[in-house]
Amino acid sequence: MRLSKIKEILGKSETLAFELPNGELVPRHFHVTEVGKVTKNFIDCGGTVRKEEVVNFQLWQADDYDHRLHPEKLVHIIELSEKVLGIGDLEIEVEYQGDTIGKFGLDHDGTNFLLTTKQTDCLAKDNCGIPAVKPKLKLSEIQAATSCAPGSGCC
Repeated sequence: MRLSKIKEILGKSETLAFELPNGELVPRHFHVTEVGKVTKNFIDCGGTVRKEEVVNFQLWQADDYDHRLHPEKLVHIIELSEKVLGIGDLEIEVEYQGDTIGKFGLDHDGTNFLLTTKQTDCLAKDNCGIPAVKPKLKLSEIQAATSCAPGSGCC
């Protein structure tokens, strides 16, 4: 999800809830402790120089049960970050503390913001000798012309 999309959703929301990939909700007394721009400059395993930029939200929960973050307050934090840090309409990455700091993508289901799982990947598969994933076929979909019929002499 891009920054413009979360602002649009927050502008229409009365409450704010984040749901973990396992379906559990982040406790309602969470805080967004950071909104920032993260720039990653790196070289992939194939030698290509790359640059990625994301907006980072850090969710944190404490023992402060008396305060709730409301949508309009998060919009204010986002707009201040855009102005002061020069953040553009980038994809959002969310950090949340589980057993260790987890990084998640962000989506919305009409009610809750969904923390979506992220995966690592090789960005230079062609240079690393990693074969392309072959499509799986059902035997029933293979044409008779490519199969060996009894008495055809192909076997």
